[in-house]
Amino acid sequence: MTILLLIFSIIIIILLTAKLNVHPFLALLAAAFFFALCSGMAFETIVESINGGFGKTLGKIGLVIILGVIMGTFLEKSGAAYKLSELILKLIGKKRVHEAMGLTGFIVSIPVFSDSGFIILAPLNKSLTKRAGLSLAGTAVALKLGLFISHILIPPTPGPIAAAGILKADVGLVMLAGLLVGIPTLIVAIIYSKYIGKKTYIDPNPDVSEEEVQEKLKNAPSTFKSFLPILVPILLILSKSVLDFKLGSEAMKEGFLYFISFIGTPVIALLIGMLLAFTLPKKLDVKMFSASGWIGKSLGEASNILLITGAGGIFGTVLQNSGMANSVTELVSGLNLGIILPFLLCAVIKTAQGSSTVALITTASIMAPLLGTLGFDTELQKVLVVLAIGAGAAVVSHANDSGFWVVTSMSNFDTKTGYKLYTRGTLVVGLTSGLIIWTASLFIQ
Repeated sequence: MTILLLIFSIIIIILLTAKLNVHPFLALLAAAFFFALCSGMAFETIVESINGGFGKTLGKIGLVIILGVIMGTFLEKSGAAYKLSELILKLIGKKRVHEAMGLTGFIVSIPVFSDSGFIILAPLNKSLTKRAGLSLAGTAVALKLGLFISHILIPPTPGPIAAAGILKADVGLVMLAGLLVGIPTLIVAIIYSKYIGKKTYIDPNPDVSEEEVQEKLKNAPSTFKSFLPILVPILLILSKSVLDFKLGSEAMKEGFLYFISFIGTPVIALLIGMLLAFTLPKKLDVKMFSASGWIGKSLGEASNILLITGAGGIFGTVLQNSGMANSVTELVSGLNLGIILPFLLCAVIKTAQGSSTVALITTASIMAPLLGTLGFDTELQKVLVVLAIGAGAAVVSHANDSGFWVVTSMSNFDTKTGYKLYTRGTLVVGLTSGLIIWTASLFIQ
């Protein structure tokens, strides 16, 4: 009965979000109430689960999400993303547009939303593609898949960081492992993009001239400054997590290591990254910090993610307090699915309702009470579960995903071409990253 209630709860989320366009916050809340009431939970337990699930989840990662979104907005508005592209082009070569745009997307999407990153970089991509005499089919897909890989695998992108928080996984280790999984996945995505670029020709027809691109670059911050808000928080979080993993938490409480532990905490690292992002605009205007300025826009975007994350926390806590873990364990113990279970669960939710972030948060909420009973006890195993969920969140992007329409509308694709090129690309990305994670799980105990 408990398993059936869980299935019905997932169906409720999918129907409300995919068919009726209900906001995911309300969909997750409705599913939580449905499961709680139908499973016979005491009213007091329901109230405690709702308050505790929302508060504890946002208490761990809410501020991190807000700081990351603000940082991404300043990178976007200041033109720093263009500067990053210029450096990558110089390093890789101006004829290797697929590689350059894929890598640019991979880096930019760590703090910037995937769809926003594509909108920012699409004019530059068209200009470069035209200059190189290539098909937009390949370069546009390379850019979007590069953005998408970071979007599903690497914190502080909201989906992965929310999943890490819900599953109590170390954010720094998730970030490091996400990079290790993401880089080979990116290589496969670029190979795929170059292949489809040769098979399908689409005229770039740039809507921004070369002169306009150069003008944007003139007003952008220096390359060094553009990289700092991304690079510094990543290095701080990775340093803290690697040292903590190697030396132990007790060693990190003394001397200089104690200071590293402090500044490597995700919220402090991203606070430093946000302050560095404030140095990016050519002229810092107080209006940028107003309710209608850059900060106001950032907080508006962050509030949506916070509501979904908090509702996911409610859903997960209700499942945990219902004793569902034992029922699911009995069901899947004989199947020996291992790390494939979170991948498949997230893939189903993603494909059905469209949003990778919602799929990540929902799946993490379902998996949280199951970790111990399914044998995912160690820190590294929790990290693999987060990444397996992320890989599942790639499978597949189609007409119910806003990213699908961003790519098609801005790249001169019709719907059929979008399915043929981009949807198939997200399947390649999901299966590649999933295979890497499954292989790693065979050696990590």
